[in-house]
Amino acid sequence: MKVLVTGVKGQLGYDVVKELENRGMEAIGVDIDEMDITDAGSVSKVIKEARPDAVIHCAAYTAVDAAEENEELCRKVNAEGPKNIAEICKELDIKMIQISTDYVFNGQGENLWEPDDEAGPTSVYGQTKYEGELAVRNILEKYFIVRIAWVFGINGKNFVKTMLNLSKNYDTIRVVNDQFGSPTYTYDLARLLVDMVQTEKYGVYHATNEGICSWYDFACAIFAEAGIEMNVIPVSTEEYGAKANRPANSRMSKEKLTENGFEKLPQWQDALKRYIAALREEKFF
Repeated sequence: MKVLVTGVKGQLGYDVVKELENRGMEAIGVDIDEMDITDAGSVSKVIKEARPDAVIHCAAYTAVDAAEENEELCRKVNAEGPKNIAEICKELDIKMIQISTDYVFNGQGENLWEPDDEAGPTSVYGQTKYEGELAVRNILEKYFIVRIAWVFGINGKNFVKTMLNLSKNYDTIRVVNDQFGSPTYTYDLARLLVDMVQTEKYGVYHATNEGICSWYDFACAIFAEAGIEMNVIPVSTEEYGAKANRPANSRMSKEKLTENGFEKLPQWQDALKRYIAALREEKFF
């Protein structure tokens, strides 16, 4: 099987390409230099030349706060990009995995969000990602939309690396304790996406590591796992202050994975343990 993967320089795209190659499949990893997803002509040329069996679309504009001031660019990447890819996938009759986000929901309440729950994004980032979902759904029949959250991986920036870097200069930090969700290790997620792309079990899914915590809980676990002494002070979202709205409730139901024969991802604590070990090996800290 030949799979084209966008966003290969990012956390998820990098791990998806590695996973495909580990399984003996042909992976074509592209980023903006090889294929500008906002340019329909570029998308058409690259995908038609590659003639893949599927596209796993990991590229996205993910700077949540910056998106509030760069709405046009964010929409080009997160909404028009998937539309451009979906149109070529339809023309070539190939399947597509579109990566989406917990930010498509309004983030209220405490219930687990189901894949078919009504969307209600409250930020530019969330709104544009939802528009990307709609474009894929409207154009394709052979699609998977996979909503993820709180991502960390070897390649690129993330919350875990930020915490570890902060510990080099500070002994006290403030972390919000009223936003709840599930951390997601791209290594585990990549394995699921490669399983998925080989099936025809199309539809909308949620995929994060198992278990729920707050960002504060997550930060404490990072320092404990890394063996770093740090005074972590819990603060509210309001106290912390950020440009864009963050969902307080990012708890997502993953039952649909099991129902369709896919394995759920391991517990987030287990994922964090393996990730910290991998960072140690790379001498990140």
